[in-house]
Amino acid sequence: MRRFVTLIPAALLLLLVSVGPATAQDRASLLDARRRDVLHEALSGEIAKDHVIQITRHHRVQASRGYRDAAEYVLAQLRAYGFSDEDAWIESYPSDGRIEYQTWQSPSGWDIDRAELRMVEPSDERLVGYPEVAMSLITYSNPGDVTAELVWVGAGTAEADYEGKDVAGKFVLATGYGGEVHRHAVLEHGAAAVVAYLDDDRAADHPDMLQYTGMWPRSEELERVTFGFNLSNRQGERLRALLESGQRVVLKGSVEGTGLEPYFLDVVVARIPGSTRPAEELVLSAHLDHPKESANDNASGSGAILDIAVTLHQLIGAGRLEQPERTVRFLWVPEWYGTQAYLDAHPEMAGPPLGGTWLANLNMDMVGENLELLHSRMILTRTPSSIPSALNTVVSEMARMVDGMNVRTPRGSRSAFNWRVTAYSGGSDHMQFIDRKIPGVMIGHSPDYTHHTSDDTPDRVDPVELERAEILAAGTTVYLASLSETEALDLVDAVAAGSLERIGAAARTARQLEDRGAAGADIPPPGEVDNHLTQVAGWEREALESVLYFHDSPPVRQAVERWTSRQRDLEASIRTDLADRPGAVESGSPELRPADERVPLRLTRGPLDFGLPASRLEPEAAAWYSSPDFPLSGDARFELVNFIDGERSVSGIRNALSAEFGPIATADVARYLEDLVAAGVVRWAPSR
Repeated sequence: MRRFVTLIPAALLLLLVSVGPATAQDRASLLDARRRDVLHEALSGEIAKDHVIQITRHHRVQASRGYRDAAEYVLAQLRAYGFSDEDAWIESYPSDGRIEYQTWQSPSGWDIDRAELRMVEPSDERLVGYPEVAMSLITYSNPGDVTAELVWVGAGTAEADYEGKDVAGKFVLATGYGGEVHRHAVLEHGAAAVVAYLDDDRAADHPDMLQYTGMWPRSEELERVTFGFNLSNRQGERLRALLESGQRVVLKGSVEGTGLEPYFLDVVVARIPGSTRPAEELVLSAHLDHPKESANDNASGSGAILDIAVTLHQLIGAGRLEQPERTVRFLWVPEWYGTQAYLDAHPEMAGPPLGGTWLANLNMDMVGENLELLHSRMILTRTPSSIPSALNTVVSEMARMVDGMNVRTPRGSRSAFNWRVTAYSGGSDHMQFIDRKIPGVMIGHSPDYTHHTSDDTPDRVDPVELERAEILAAGTTVYLASLSETEALDLVDAVAAGSLERIGAAARTARQLEDRGAAGADIPPPGEVDNHLTQVAGWEREALESVLYFHDSPPVRQAVERWTSRQRDLEASIRTDLADRPGAVESGSPELRPADERVPLRLTRGPLDFGLPASRLEPEAAAWYSSPDFPLSGDARFELVNFIDGERSVSGIRNALSAEFGPIATADVARYLEDLVAAGVVRWAPSR
């Protein structure tokens, strides 16, 4: 089998080699040594971990009083380190389970004092208690007192789980997610309360670990919410064994406190004003919420950006770093819901393609994992294809810089730095920024077996890894906040090096698409070959041109034009070689003719609520979304909406989506968009 590089002419091969990857030892960093060393000396993974420990003492569920306590801790630290009232504050948004921010229903407020679950038959013993094990109580539970029999319902998340079982007025024992079990068992079948336990691959190795689950009631369910508890796999399996042996099991659950209540989503905001371009902003974000302890997720990200904020503030005040030309903003948010409320209140939160001046986002979510204890690695998630950006190159180059540094702390691990750059994936607040055409990169870790469990404790947070993440994020921020002409020219070359490599990789993919078509196996439309190259090459030109958002002097603009011209030459050469191959399929796709020229228009800001459009459709239409025939992943659905720009037609969106995720039928894209129109979040542009 020929390698893809044989498709590239010799002259362009030399070009690729001349700008290709080099080792950490023979390639200079984007960031100059002086600023690198200042950041290395001043940023402290040890201090960041102290912040992590303080934050984990709060049961900081979104819109809860415990979350407000954590937010006030962050603000107090900012004040203590010299941030004024004008440069650090809390913005609060009402949250009662009914108010909507764009398409997102706000969570209810929530406050509980204590809770306990006991077994009273066949023996009397305490199973779990709150608040000592905060995750033992399913979040958004209401107060109540129930003594009742226990019934095993399997997963408890489907109607079939309840066939032939009388659960009315009883506890149900299930392995499904607590909120979904409550919806089926309590709201649909009249059960009194829920007991859920962890039953996945992790549970076999960690039988005493509890999973974090929540009720997340819909607005029409608020008045009917009862309560539930989370147990460990060991406890759950014991109760299940008692039931399956024929014994009668009776539980007593009591929950005391306010329960669901109207409250607020609190967003902590801090900023370092820009000196000459204050309207242009870079933003670092981290979600502050999650139950106690939830150390890596995400006290680690919150502690890291807190140390970055105060360190940059102090270094600038002491004259060790220059005031940034652009404003640097820091946001501590309730994940998704608080970011969405903030976005709703700040229409100026937009990137250059939408006419805004927010230039980049670094979202820090789970950045402190001890690599030795958790067998994890740092993941740098690139921006999606809907918003190509030089930010990807800067972040990966900063990671390479950190990889060449000896980052050590007195109480940290001795782990080697293990990092990967991956394609876009969602799952955190960078989604809100990306939706508003603000390039967003997430810094995180995976895998982490403690994720959303009671084992996510501060002892698994490594100050060395925290400091690595801090240097990476702060280096990116300092660099882009005041990008000089010399640095911009260097950045153009760095982006070009990666773009030529990715265009070469696209050639390989195009060849594979062509071979699959010629072989007759899993036949893609012939036009996919042209489409894939066209889309990838276009995205790479956009990434190069994005450097101009940070510095647009004539020499930089000329450098961008030179490299985009070389990209076009490479693209044309690849097309010629593909067309000249023996047995090449004819270009042009029957599926794309006739094209669907309808143009969708967005009616909302921010990512769509994850339940849309299905939640607003009739059951027959909504069934497609839970069927095996539905072809779109969550990331693909997110990107489909991002490709709606007022210019792309249905077929244009389909072409972009197919190049990013693999061939998809125009009819499926059209159906999804039609459902978004039916749901009231998209409309069709008038015919041209």
